[in-house]
Amino acid sequence: MNILKKSLLISAFFYGSSCFSQTFIQAYADVVNQCSQTNINNSLTSFESLGMKRRGTIALQNTLDWLKNQYLSYGYSSAQIQEDSYTYSGSTATCKNLIVTKVGTLYPNTYVIVCGHYDSIGGKGTNDNGSGISCILETARLLQNVQTDYSIKFINFSGEEDGLYGSQHYVTSVVNGTTPKMSIRLVLNLDEVGGVAGMTNDTITCERDENNSPSTNNATSATMTTQLMNCVSLYSPLQTNLSYAYSSDYMPFQSNNEIITGLFETNETTHKHTNTDLLIYMDPAYTFNVAKATIGATLHFAKANVASMKVETFDGNQVQFFPNPTKDTIQISIGTLETTAYTFSLIDTNGKIVLETLFENPKLIESIPLKGLAKGMYLAVVQTENKRVTKKIVVE
Repeated sequence: MNILKKSLLISAFFYGSSCFSQTFIQAYADVVNQCSQTNINNSLTSFESLGMKRRGTIALQNTLDWLKNQYLSYGYSSAQIQEDSYTYSGSTATCKNLIVTKVGTLYPNTYVIVCGHYDSIGGKGTNDNGSGISCILETARLLQNVQTDYSIKFINFSGEEDGLYGSQHYVTSVVNGTTPKMSIRLVLNLDEVGGVAGMTNDTITCERDENNSPSTNNATSATMTTQLMNCVSLYSPLQTNLSYAYSSDYMPFQSNNEIITGLFETNETTHKHTNTDLLIYMDPAYTFNVAKATIGATLHFAKANVASMKVETFDGNQVQFFPNPTKDTIQISIGTLETTAYTFSLIDTNGKIVLETLFENPKLIESIPLKGLAKGMYLAVVQTENKRVTKKIVVE
């Protein structure tokens, strides 16, 4: 968040289960409970390792590439992933927003937007806003195979720290540049949800629109924020505070008369915008709980189809790629994976599929030549009809 967050909270609420207008949905909880602390930790660590992500830096482009690679590893296709490029006054650097679209079944042209910025200023930005990005990634991973009535856009904005340039460009050029204008059901923004190491981080702040310019959607935003608070309590162990939307990527949407809500840490870090905005000063278990709340809320707002949410469990560690690192050949052992066919793919760090092979009636171990592949890191993917296993391999 590019300006110090307000410390005044309007009020604090803990909603007991008897107060909900919404009801607990076990199928939603089954998806939420697949949220992985390991994935959150890995995302935060990877985000931090990419450096300070300011406009015009290699680190910003590398983070974009990393994000694309993550979405591809979850099963999103290249056609679902779009870059939105722009420049802004005072810089010749081209910045990019990254948009991942999941099409709904009943209302494909109306969108729930789940967003947060991936740029940083003054430091690596692990909390501000690697934390929000980690929650968005885990939500996208778990909803990839879930049918929803409304379409979802997972948006990773750049340019936030310099003045909300990425989100403003998106609203002006994409939302308002669509004919007819893009229909948005709700914008859910995540900014700085990492908590503070050594503190009791058991409360998340939920933000509603209280701005006067315009004020048309304030009542609807309040209703949606109440629903967000309900989802937090239904699907995570967190309590909730209520506050107002302020100076993050939902604001250009607010000015465009869209309905907004947001999540922000209640114990606010003192390390933002500095070179000490690092994982060691955060509470990753808190980010994990915020991710659970985000997953539950996204299922609710996008109206997930319960029938499409059967949980498929499989120990991906049973599938092995070896040797790793490798040179000329990679072998695949599918272990206990029962399938009559699977597709093996290699994806480079730019998200491009560089090798793809279909195995029908596969043997326990298959061998694939890698002749002609450039040296480097790749994602190896085994995809069956209803399961997907991804692991990193290195070609030397």
